[in-house]
Amino acid sequence: MNASKKVAFYTLGCKLNFSETSTIARDFTSEGFERVDFSEKADIYVINTCSVTENADKRFRTIVKQAQKVNPEAFVAAIGCYAQLKPQELADVNGVDLVLGATEKFKITGYIHDLLNQPDRNRTSGVIHSCEIEEADFYVGSYSIGDRTRAFLKVQDGCDYKCTYCTIPLARGISRSDTLENVLKNAAEISARGIKEIVLTGVNIGDYGKGEFGNKKHEHTFFELCQALDEVPGIERLRISSIEPNLLKNETIDFVANSKTFVPHFHIPLQSGSNALLKLMRRRYMRELYVDRVNKIREVMPHACIGVDVIVGFPGETEERFLETYHFLNELDISYLHVFTYSERDNTPAAEMDGVVPKNVRHKRSKMLRGLSVKKRRAFYEQQLGTERTVLFEGENKEGYIHGFTENYIKVKAPWNPELINTLHDISLTDIDEDGLVRFEFAEAEVLRQG
Repeated sequence: MNASKKVAFYTLGCKLNFSETSTIARDFTSEGFERVDFSEKADIYVINTCSVTENADKRFRTIVKQAQKVNPEAFVAAIGCYAQLKPQELADVNGVDLVLGATEKFKITGYIHDLLNQPDRNRTSGVIHSCEIEEADFYVGSYSIGDRTRAFLKVQDGCDYKCTYCTIPLARGISRSDTLENVLKNAAEISARGIKEIVLTGVNIGDYGKGEFGNKKHEHTFFELCQALDEVPGIERLRISSIEPNLLKNETIDFVANSKTFVPHFHIPLQSGSNALLKLMRRRYMRELYVDRVNKIREVMPHACIGVDVIVGFPGETEERFLETYHFLNELDISYLHVFTYSERDNTPAAEMDGVVPKNVRHKRSKMLRGLSVKKRRAFYEQQLGTERTVLFEGENKEGYIHGFTENYIKVKAPWNPELINTLHDISLTDIDEDGLVRFEFAEAEVLRQG
């Protein structure tokens, strides 16, 4: 009965969401559904939601309207973090038929079958299946394939940290990990499909090793995971998506520096350069530790790319504290910033704090840090000109160009050539174009090899 049914997916938020969407999509196709693009007419639209920011909440309604415009008769299902945190709010959105919480989303095909067998759709709101987050105590592995030239491999879920601004523990539950054996099995499956790069993802991957049911004992450490993955045959590149500074140990940094497959790219959340604000956020480090981590990376990998998450407009962020963050980042030898404008989240301690920063001030500060990020990235790219790197080309034709990333996350472009898709090449970085991307020449050996 599913052979004629078409399903489409839209993912909001993080790499972890992308990996889970991809796994859920494979469940549908294994049951006979045909996957189509979200812009196409489908019988079922699945939206994987995010609730890190207010903007992600608002976008959900827009995406539902897009689906309804293409097919007003389609079923619309909402899954993900927003669906766990505010199921009734989503269920009340016009056009939403089904809302699934943190554990139920992995059983979506069963719920869809039930809905398809119910001819009456004259409901005032969508059907909700949502657990209490304490029940999200088991682990479901996932990885993304087929969507891009790299795969996102989920190794960990949930978080035991209690950062005062964050809803992730409420949306995803306690920290728990995949078994080492299953991670290696998934990595081998990805490799067998010819995908060249794997990005390790999770909510707090440096905490890898905690078992199911809240077992606090680490069966394996993140360092041991990296060692084991480095031995999986056929994988050209392994990339660590994001890791807390207090969990990024010297042994891991040294290992990456000498690894066969791990690339010199780290993304390390900072959130604030003010120790006073880090305490209010209940982060597990001070800025001095962050400086130490950056210096350690630069010591063993001078060419490494270092990305930073930072939040602006957190309660208590006075002008002085913001400038403290700005100057701290300006002087730090990092490569780019991901800037998040603070937005109040229900049921978080920060939402009740004094010292609320006006929204117009938040946006002004956000703009300042985004400008700093542009300068940092440009300076990092300029430092790399004249060096030889390896590029992995992506699969999209963007205005007649193909793009790719070097191992240290420099974005390059070349005239469109479909033969380059998902291939690795040695290149020499030459100059930066008007788009801020790096131009290159193929290395001499590559020119000879390509004839």
